[in-house]
Amino acid sequence: MDKLTLIDNLNQDLAGELGAVIQYLTYAAKANGPFRPQLVQFFMAEVPDEQGHATFLANKIVALGGEPTTKPRPVPEAHTNKKMLEAVLAAERQATQDYAERAEQAAQYGDKGLEIQLENMVLDESGHAEETARILSEWPL
Repeated sequence: MDKLTLIDNLNQDLAGELGAVIQYLTYAAKANGPFRPQLVQFFMAEVPDEQGHATFLANKIVALGGEPTTKPRPVPEAHTNKKMLEAVLAAERQATQDYAERAEQAAQYGDKGLEIQLENMVLDESGHAEETARILSEWPL
């Protein structure tokens, strides 16, 4: 794994985290119905985690000699609570997969600290995915 490829891949992850912050903020604003208070709280509680991941990635990209992206990954349109939750679940599962792959790349590159941090991010994202899946499992039609 060469440094430039790793930086490019970390920038893709950073775009995902920036998109996740926007996604959670937007979905919190759009949540409606009897579950609105709980959904707003759920969505907003995720923002600090995603923001922390973005901060770490931006700093690591700079430390590696790269330029952090300022362009977020596009946020999927969702017009119902269920569709928002489904979009969040898909994004969290994608992030889990991406960070697992990135941790392997960090190991190939020889950056043990990055590898460990990315593995911790896998843990965070998979936990978010599991919680979202649990909410959806009993979601009314």
